[in-house]
Amino acid sequence: MQSHWSDADAQAAIDRYVDEAGNVNEDLALRVYTSRLIGQEPTLVLHGGGNTSAKTRLRDDLGQLVDVLCVKGSGWDLGTIEPAGLPAVRMDTLRALRAREALGDEAMVNAQRIRLLDASAPNPSVETLLHAFLPHRFIDHSHADAILALADQPDAEAICREVFGQTLAVVPYVMPGFDLAKLAAQTYEANPAVEGLVLLRHGLFTFGDTARESYERHVRAVDAAERYAANARATAKVPRAPVAEDAAVDYARLAPVLRGLLGQGTRRYVLERRGGDAVDAFLARRDLASVSGRGPATPDHVIRTKPVPLVLEPRASMDDAALAAHIAERLDAYRTAYEAYVARASSAKGRDVKRLDPDPRIVLVPGVGLIAAGETQKAARVAADIYEHTIDVIESAEAVGRYEPLEANDLFDMEYWSLEQAKLGKAKPRPLAGRVVFITGAASGIGAATARRFVAQGACVYLTDRDAPGVEARGRELGAPHEALDVTDEAAVRASVRRCVETFGGLDGVISNAGVAPQGAMHEVSSEALRRSFEVNLFAHQTLAAAATAVLRAQGTGGFLLFNASKAAFNPGADFGPYAVPKAAVVALMKQYALENGDAGIRANAINADRVRTGLMSEAFVAARARARGLDADAYFRANLLRREVQAEDVADGFVALALAECTTGCVLTVDGGNIAASPR
Repeated sequence: MQSHWSDADAQAAIDRYVDEAGNVNEDLALRVYTSRLIGQEPTLVLHGGGNTSAKTRLRDDLGQLVDVLCVKGSGWDLGTIEPAGLPAVRMDTLRALRAREALGDEAMVNAQRIRLLDASAPNPSVETLLHAFLPHRFIDHSHADAILALADQPDAEAICREVFGQTLAVVPYVMPGFDLAKLAAQTYEANPAVEGLVLLRHGLFTFGDTARESYERHVRAVDAAERYAANARATAKVPRAPVAEDAAVDYARLAPVLRGLLGQGTRRYVLERRGGDAVDAFLARRDLASVSGRGPATPDHVIRTKPVPLVLEPRASMDDAALAAHIAERLDAYRTAYEAYVARASSAKGRDVKRLDPDPRIVLVPGVGLIAAGETQKAARVAADIYEHTIDVIESAEAVGRYEPLEANDLFDMEYWSLEQAKLGKAKPRPLAGRVVFITGAASGIGAATARRFVAQGACVYLTDRDAPGVEARGRELGAPHEALDVTDEAAVRASVRRCVETFGGLDGVISNAGVAPQGAMHEVSSEALRRSFEVNLFAHQTLAAAATAVLRAQGTGGFLLFNASKAAFNPGADFGPYAVPKAAVVALMKQYALENGDAGIRANAINADRVRTGLMSEAFVAARARARGLDADAYFRANLLRREVQAEDVADGFVALALAECTTGCVLTVDGGNIAASPR
């Protein structure tokens, strides 16, 4: 590892952040700069991990300069931190807390909050007191992979002495909080010449008189650990076996089964698969179950990855029933083991806890890859990132000696620690959280509005449209996977559904929205033109519904098929038959899917909208239809019982309502402002 310090960038940070009012001084500006250097290096910290601090002087609300500790606040990520992410805590009485014999977690949090310079600032880090009790002006803390490879050892202290000499002192494992803060300070005071502390089973602290000194001491320590681990790995004999050819199960086949069995009740998971040489090599270890079953590299990770992963060993030769049975058997055993772990630990510690869900967050499948499960796509990606780094820690630790992270009872304390669980947030999940929805015609109009609404409700959306630039723009807007798709190409539609499954692990519903609006009298329209309309306005809906239903049935957790039909299905207009006839068939198609798939909990419904400005009908056509009714164009769009123009967002709201209507199937929902002639009978 090399230092990325730049005098020019450091000065730029000073120029950017320091203000005349004294809210941000040079110390704080440089603290932000070096915090970002640490946070942007994934081998040091991941997804909000680690923390940094600076002891400096800032003005209080009376304009007086006071000694403060600016320390990373809850909810901030070191890679993108701003000065506001380093709340200032008054140092005088904060440091005085060390004189106390004991300080409970909630009391510690309160003690830190009541000493904030700004009452609206975020909660200071749970390791604030550790930063406060050490005398140094700048302190950096990370969970560096290479350090953990040395710290997660049965003889970690001896190894650290060999690697670091007297440069770093070693602190035995103590759970973060008041007791660890006192022990770390005592360890430093017994070794005042050291540049930092290795906290066993936890991570690295370095310190210095300047931001640069603390940061570069951190880099030097990690570099020494990396070199030591690399030398060990170069000569290590690792027990690996080639993965059997029969183990290469099609992920698009396995994932929906796994996802369905993971989902219980209303809970759904998004899956994220990772592969590559490092993952494949790890999965080929003969001792995979043993090394992966010893726990996370640092206890901070347990809330993201659970204590251990689930290991599956499916075979491509298994039929669907055998594949599902294998996954169910392993998953049941995992859940039983998790519940037993909680029962043992809570009994041993005399604690009555509300058990968290027993589902794995990491699934290891030789021949397939590392699969992470999360209640959101972000959560799945975080877990996958963490475990990819855990793999590197385990490989290095096993080469150095034996990977031996925190013991289960101590890990339980961390997993069920209220201050750690707070990192995950307590916000009520959105109604469609964890649901995966495939949308056609998503580039504009109703499709775009629907995509926005579903994302707002927490869904993961997969966007398609024949308009390549349009769907790309929508994908960028919503941060969603997307692709150009001709819905009349049956093979392309099936391949697109497969890519959606590979992206999210499965599917919960489709919005079959794409359509065209050809015009002409039925006795004059060409057979070719009518067939083209049927290809888009009927057969494309069938192709998508069939592909989606296969996935939904494999998952076994129900789902929905939502079709954009039309008011014209019940109340066709003159010269609009080439559009109305296939749309009427779509309503029949929807009812058939409802009839044939209710046994699997799959709901099929349709929306009949009318007169929505989507560009489907040309301005000239709209003007002509309005003139035929003695109306201008705006009045034409308001010609309904409510005298209100129907917006694309109204149709989108209808789709969301149907997606959430668990007891509704075979239904046609009208979103047309009121048209009695078009009301379903």
